[in-house]
Amino acid sequence: MPPINTSIFQLLKIGPGPSSSHTIGPMKAGFDFMDFARHLPQKEKERCNTLEIRLFGSLSATGEGHGTRRAVMSGLLGHLPHTCQPNILEQCDNLSQIFQLNLGGLEIPYSPSDIIFDQVQHSYLHSNTMVFRIKADSEVICERIYFSVGGGFLRWQGWKEPERSLPLYPYNSMAELKKHLKENHIRLHELILANEQALTGKSLDEINAGLDQIIEVMENAVETGISREGFLPGEIGLKRKASVMYARAKEEHFQGPGFIKALNAYALAASEENASGRCVVTAPTCGAAGVIPSVVFMLKRHMGALQEEVRQGLLAAVAIGFLCKHNASISGAEVGCQGEVGVASAMAAAFLAYARGYRFQVTENAAEIAMEHHLGLTCDPVGGYVQIPCIERNAMGAVKAYNAYLIASTLDESYHIVNLDKAIHAMAQTGRDMSRKYKETSLGGLALSMTEC
Repeated sequence: MPPINTSIFQLLKIGPGPSSSHTIGPMKAGFDFMDFARHLPQKEKERCNTLEIRLFGSLSATGEGHGTRRAVMSGLLGHLPHTCQPNILEQCDNLSQIFQLNLGGLEIPYSPSDIIFDQVQHSYLHSNTMVFRIKADSEVICERIYFSVGGGFLRWQGWKEPERSLPLYPYNSMAELKKHLKENHIRLHELILANEQALTGKSLDEINAGLDQIIEVMENAVETGISREGFLPGEIGLKRKASVMYARAKEEHFQGPGFIKALNAYALAASEENASGRCVVTAPTCGAAGVIPSVVFMLKRHMGALQEEVRQGLLAAVAIGFLCKHNASISGAEVGCQGEVGVASAMAAAFLAYARGYRFQVTENAAEIAMEHHLGLTCDPVGGYVQIPCIERNAMGAVKAYNAYLIASTLDESYHIVNLDKAIHAMAQTGRDMSRKYKETSLGGLALSMTEC
């Protein structure tokens, strides 16, 4: 197996919610397909008169509530997640509006309502499959089959991993990572930085600037979320809770239960912003976008952490996210919410331990505890919206992360038996065994219970 060669800024990405796999990935697919089609020979383009887009699997089952139509359309219109305006999806709220798509010398009319929600069960390589075709009447002129594989990562049929420089410290597991740290007498954040520089060619200043931007977007999501009131978009009619929770925490001067109430409020705030389709950070996914920002905000605003400490903690969190993505999955459609909120909670626990100055073993133990106690967590969004149970689940993930950090940093390291590699393996195995209906289809669990009541 090749070593982990994912960039920090591939895992932590800025983009619109509510779902990295259902919003960010499809937006990228729409953008990529238009670029692909514009390179057709002019004679071929002149024959084109129809665009056909089909969504399969989880994208079909919950794409309506996740804003997938709007995301695909925004991508077709030339927008990308990391550069678009925070409210860009709202331009496609009118599903019957007809847009003129420019293929370069040819325009094809297309409406969001033309997107076809196809079979939930299918034979494509990944649950989150999108088929894009341009046709001349019934003849297919060009086609590309995309897979939104979680966390905003996009692949397509025939896709090959781009060639990159090798990481300075190659590893596939936590055991290999620890070996590098011991043999080279370096700390975890230093290893992740060295690998990032080797993979991307970025300078230390450029990486730090990117991390600062990620931290800023996380803080903005929390700050905006705790000030907003009213109802979230969609048919559920879910009322925002973050501002109320924050007000109660403030009344208690953030002491005792008020501290935990504040942590809950911060996770709810960022997650509610995500549910509103506003810009968040995939950490590691949009569905889990409230967990890490809540502990970042708590650490900076209540515990006096310096920016450099926060950066270092974030690099430790990224190391955990890399391992989970590489050896299991961060896609709810593949492994359930244990791969989204579960991984986010493990990353957040590692962040807290490392940013507070604990060395590697405590950091790993904190991540493992958080991961272990999310195993088997299903992804069952009510109505296909990233709202129930997703928003409160982010708050639970944040509190579990904090508690995992407390346990790992209080008890002697020798007490700890299960390592992170074993917990990640268990998560992958559990995800493989989990019924498809519990993996972001809204066909089972709480999603089904709600519709039956």
